[in-house]
Amino acid sequence: MASFEVSGKLKEVMEVQSFSSGFTKREFVLTTEEQYPQDIKFELIKDKTSAIDKFKENDTIKVSFNLRGNEFNGKYYVNLQAWRVEVGEGTDSATVHPALDPMAKMPTASASSGPAPTSIDDIGEDDLPF
Repeated sequence: MASFEVSGKLKEVMEVQSFSSGFTKREFVLTTEEQYPQDIKFELIKDKTSAIDKFKENDTIKVSFNLRGNEFNGKYYVNLQAWRVEVGEGTDSATVHPALDPMAKMPTASASSGPAPTSIDDIGEDDLPF
């Protein structure tokens, strides 16, 4: 299973949820720091629920997580299951694993056509990859 990382500001931490089966989980929300910030909800399970305790709202953190999916009664669910939370680097932009970074899929320009675009704003309407 692939593992991913993302950095941003801690927006909210929810209370630990305990279930009759003995399973526990805790959710938290991270806001990415990019041109269009995203609020992303993660979950910590079992013995990892305390991994977020040492952080407070607006702290810059880096989250390592696995993408989990399942089917229940004909409906499909996706969870971002965090397994490590650590102090972020305090950068102004989110650090996303290349598999999740839409800019990583942009075509690169050949040496004869000049430098490759460095942001969405540098791409002409006809140059979009979709």
